[in-house]
Amino acid sequence: MTPHNSAIKGQIAETVLMPGDPLRAKFIAENFLSDVEQFNAVRNMLGFTGTYKGKKVSVMGSGMGCPSIGIYSYELIHMYGVKNLIRVGSCGAFDPKLKLYDIVLAIGASTDSNYAAQYQLPGTYSATASWDLLSKAKAVADENNIPVVVGNVVTSDVFYGDNPDSWKQWAKMGCIAAEMETYALYCNANRGGANALTILTVSDSIVDKSETTPEQREKGFTDMMKIALELA
Repeated sequence: MTPHNSAIKGQIAETVLMPGDPLRAKFIAENFLSDVEQFNAVRNMLGFTGTYKGKKVSVMGSGMGCPSIGIYSYELIHMYGVKNLIRVGSCGAFDPKLKLYDIVLAIGASTDSNYAAQYQLPGTYSATASWDLLSKAKAVADENNIPVVVGNVVTSDVFYGDNPDSWKQWAKMGCIAAEMETYALYCNANRGGANALTILTVSDSIVDKSETTPEQREKGFTDMMKIALELA
């Protein structure tokens, strides 16, 4: 056990899906997995293990931001032996071609976070996905006729920014969407020898101001879940 996770070894599968919202983790467990057992409720960060097509799979909330997913993903890798961490979340689109419910596979994450400072690197670290998971996810999407966009996202520490136009600078560099967790997840996975991939559904467009409701964000991302669960 850890200060943040009451699971004992063996209760968590080698592959963990990580939505930001713990209630979305509960929804995924109840609607996509069989033989479900809850392994964590500390701080209401719900975690469950079940089976999907006979394969053991876990799902656990990550919370919002790099500090939160940094804690949970680190413990899953180093304390529980998790090998594959798949973030399933939402994003705000920078690219005008992205519409609500489009799916993004994050090949890498740029950031305004200082998360990588802990490694004392002599330069700027590029946080990238596991090619094994990324290539498999693209293949699964193609096999199921689910359109996806592969690209670089921005992991930001700031949700309500002082400069409402700062996203345009990222967009000029080819970044296609914003979210708040991927950079820390990729750092932890790469440092810890695990595989990680972020799969995102567009929940709102920063370009045209369209957006989904909280209920739609929780329950309306079935294509993303199909891809993530097939990876397990």
